[in-house]
Amino acid sequence: MIRLAANLSFLFQDLALPDRFAAASKAGFKGVEYLFPYDWAPEDLRARLADTNLQQVLFNLSPGDWDTGERGLASLPSRQDAFRASVDQALEYAARLGCRRLHVMAGLRDGNLSHDAQKEQFIASLSHAAALAAPEGITLLIEPINTGDMPGYFLDDFDLAADILTTLAHPNVRLQFDLYHCQRIHGNLSNRLERHLGQTGHMQIANPPLRAEPDTGELDYRFLLNQIDQAGYDGWIGCEYKPTRPMTASLGWATEFLANQTPLG
Repeated sequence: MIRLAANLSFLFQDLALPDRFAAASKAGFKGVEYLFPYDWAPEDLRARLADTNLQQVLFNLSPGDWDTGERGLASLPSRQDAFRASVDQALEYAARLGCRRLHVMAGLRDGNLSHDAQKEQFIASLSHAAALAAPEGITLLIEPINTGDMPGYFLDDFDLAADILTTLAHPNVRLQFDLYHCQRIHGNLSNRLERHLGQTGHMQIANPPLRAEPDTGELDYRFLLNQIDQAGYDGWIGCEYKPTRPMTASLGWATEFLANQTPLG
């Protein structure tokens, strides 16, 4: 079954984020995700979830100082104190919100380190975070991001992510497979799904080149969602796209899937 979660950082942009929960519920979603919750008290967000009968399915650890260009801390030796504090903060929010998936952003490439040294730091950081997350039943996720959208991002390749997961070999660290980023990085998306679905713990969808609705762009989203369903993936697929049409029309492609949504932890 295809389970769609509304990404509230991307959808319903005409509303303040706390008001997007009700809009997502009205549209038929059972789960929501977004980038960062830290500007809001967890009690307030939890109340929004309860009022709308929605599940919080994913959010990110703090990326560091986003306004000055930081895009994650986990692979940066000089930022490990801040990274460890971000793990504690995210786990506290996850406990309050009933969220069982956290995306750990790697950070930008550090020119003062070799690629291997930065990879080793990323693995060490994930190992530290996983040891804290596992007793709480929380899965950590790593996501390759194309460097056209995020210049200089360290984790810019699905093969690199797969190698890190294999090296780490921790059952609660998995791949966040974003179809848009995979197509931008590698192309040949159907083959990549076959190769990486076994390591995948969460998915996201948007259609290149504009990162638009799944029915607008170069990908055959029906073929790909059928492939994902037939392969037995039963997790969430986050709708992390930039609508090019009014919100109701933007969700037209999702109507058949939202009509059959069931909750998932």
